[in-house]
Amino acid sequence: MLVLSRKKNESIVINDDITIVVVEIRGDKVRLGVEAPKEVPVHRREVFDAIRRNEGAAGEKTGDGSTEDPTDGDAAASSSEQP
Repeated sequence: MLVLSRKKNESIVINDDITIVVVEIRGDKVRLGVEAPKEVPVHRREVFDAIRRNEGAAGEKTGDGSTEDPTDGDAAASSSEQP
C-alpha cells in the first residue's frame, strides 16, 4: 500500500484520469472529492462490499455460477457515491 500525506486542497492523481482531492479535514474526519470518468464506479467500501455480497447471492440463486453484470443498462451503477 502506498501511503501519502496530503493537506487540504491537495490531491493525488491515479492513472491520468482519476483525481482524489482533500476537500476538508475536521477532527478525525477527512472529506475527499473524487473526480473520475463516469464509466469508473466509485463507492465507499461498505457500499462496495454490499454490492459484492448481493452479486454473490444472485450467483447462488441462478445455480449455474453466472451472475448478471450490475452495470448493464444501470445508470446508477456508474454514478459516484456521496458520503
